[in-house]
Amino acid sequence: MSRDVTLDPATVTADAALARLSVVDRFLPVWILGAMVLGLGLGRLIPDLNDWLDAVRIGSVSLPIAIGLLVMMYPVLAKVRYSQIGAITADRRLMVTSLALNWIVGPALMFALAWLLLPDQPEFRTGLIIIGLARCIAMVLIWNDLACGDREAAAVLVAVNSVFQIVAYSVLGYFYLELLPTWLGLQTAALDVSMWDIARIVLIFLGIPLVAGYLTRRWGERTRGVEWYETRFIPRIAPWALYGLLFTVVILFALQGEVITNQPLDVARIALPLLAYFLIMWIGSFALGLRMGMSYEKNASMAFTAASNNFELAIAVAIGVFGITSGEALAGVVGPLIEVPVLVGLVYVALWARRRFYPAVAPA
Repeated sequence: MSRDVTLDPATVTADAALARLSVVDRFLPVWILGAMVLGLGLGRLIPDLNDWLDAVRIGSVSLPIAIGLLVMMYPVLAKVRYSQIGAITADRRLMVTSLALNWIVGPALMFALAWLLLPDQPEFRTGLIIIGLARCIAMVLIWNDLACGDREAAAVLVAVNSVFQIVAYSVLGYFYLELLPTWLGLQTAALDVSMWDIARIVLIFLGIPLVAGYLTRRWGERTRGVEWYETRFIPRIAPWALYGLLFTVVILFALQGEVITNQPLDVARIALPLLAYFLIMWIGSFALGLRMGMSYEKNASMAFTAASNNFELAIAVAIGVFGITSGEALAGVVGPLIEVPVLVGLVYVALWARRRFYPAVAPA
């Protein structure tokens, strides 16, 4: 969701790394907060906004929201270096560990936190589980760059997660929302959702931009060259991911304004399991990489990939399956506001850990 940032791992510090970000990227939490405030204001000024948005739909998603979601996803997927997949996937230890963290540990942890901390809030709980299933394919590239991780490894892990989500998201969604609670004897509200409901949304809002991003890279590199594509084209389209996110946040908060202003404690309750999730996943993943003897660069890439989530996809699924004014959609919207400051803080932790546990690669 951001411009590429090239950093020298031999000399960078956390402050220097953050300083290299553009003003737009560095103050991302501020822009998201501003979009939330603007949305709340619009919701108060335009009480018929929901009816207007529902006038034209793509499936179960209103057209303006659908456009915003697709705009969010496309630039991120156009940045992925798909040609590097073969080289990085040859590192079986990294790939197997990362896939296990992303598709087994992460969803299971979010499921546990959601039920532990929100046992009486089925909509928020479901929203968090949807987030836990959406593995990051966006801002993780920025956190990885700031922490001086292995850029190509992170890009390939993003590409693998992108493809894997097409195949696995709907199956895991059905498992964690329907089957597992039943097996555990947990009291759940009736969910009118099938694997196809989730798969259809994933195919639209991940499949379409994934194909478009892949074809765009192939076209750009063949006709204009890799250097032009990386240094000219990507910087032009990258900001549109943020614009799409902010547009979607404005609309969502306009429709969720009454709930947010009347029930601020609900927002805080959504934030708590998210905070716990990010910290547990990053610290646990980095510690595992240390035990396995991974290099700092690959360890950082693995940890940030495991700890981040694809809120764009989670928001799309929540809106498409449960509705734009649902508690599930609210949980998805709260997610980026928590993730951004927490992951920026973990960049500092990563660079400290490099000095502490990898002195050979840390700056003098």
